[in-house]
Amino acid sequence: MTISVGIIGTGVMGADHARILASQVAGVRLHAVTDTDPGRARSVADATGADHVAANPMALINDPGVDAILIASPDQTHRELTLACLAARKPVLCEKPLAPTARECLDVLAAEVALGRRLVQVGYMRRFDPAYVEMKATLQSGRLGRPLFFHCIHRNLSAPPWFDSRMAITNSAVHEIDIARWLLEDELESIQVFRPSTSDPLGEVSPVFLVITTAQGRIVNVENNNNGGYGYDVRGELACEKGSVSLHSPVNSEISINLVRGTSYAPDWRQRFAQAYRQQLQAWVNSVTTGVAVGASAWDGYAASTAAEAGLKALAEGLPSRITMEPRPALYA
Repeated sequence: MTISVGIIGTGVMGADHARILASQVAGVRLHAVTDTDPGRARSVADATGADHVAANPMALINDPGVDAILIASPDQTHRELTLACLAARKPVLCEKPLAPTARECLDVLAAEVALGRRLVQVGYMRRFDPAYVEMKATLQSGRLGRPLFFHCIHRNLSAPPWFDSRMAITNSAVHEIDIARWLLEDELESIQVFRPSTSDPLGEVSPVFLVITTAQGRIVNVENNNNGGYGYDVRGELACEKGSVSLHSPVNSEISINLVRGTSYAPDWRQRFAQAYRQQLQAWVNSVTTGVAVGASAWDGYAASTAAEAGLKALAEGLPSRITMEPRPALYA
């Protein structure tokens, strides 16, 4: 069975998703794309073999030739478009965040619960990354005993001009927030955010350090530096009572020259998580075919946004902040 997919938004992520779906995912046909820039949408359609360019998102969602929708438009559009997909009873993969605020995420949850079935997947692709998958399998094997600490590092080469320390939490560290919940199978209870002294105290993108506690007494820490200066670098170590397990980024080659042996860093997240994106999209396409939901649910999207908002409160107040969520609906049990 082949499903027909429509993509809303053909910027960096939408164009990448279109390319991967068209060339690396089985059982799918790219039926339509749409973007606020028609020329950009046409360019992506031509490059990927999409059947046509839709006039606008609602035309794409309501197109009878579209079986499922991928939302890669700006964050502020996610709630409205996801709700429209649910109204059309079509499966949707929405890039994070699920909605601009945690409160708006609840609107999506309510609509999906009213349908009585999971149609929403949120694009937290690290859940499909082989390194994280192996880390979780090692933990579940029981060999390492009870988990104690999850240490995370998230560094980027440089931040764009519009990026600030708040976005370091809501846009970057939110990936660690989601993966910690998934890895530990534990809810997050409190968060505190620290900012180190830097040579540019007035800089908009100061590094942040998050300390998170969980319901079962684990401790998660996240160093996030969006101006790391040397490349994209994501690390993680899960320390347990009997041992530890660490992530390794994929390395395809090693260079030896002038008495130096080394490897290179990716310039951004797309190269590092290329396999995760492929596997996420293949799993999503398979789930549309089988009707069995996979990946981060709307509830997971809400949980990540709630924790990130608590992080913003902690950053502003300089104090720990409780992470308080509404009761989990039975649909997401």
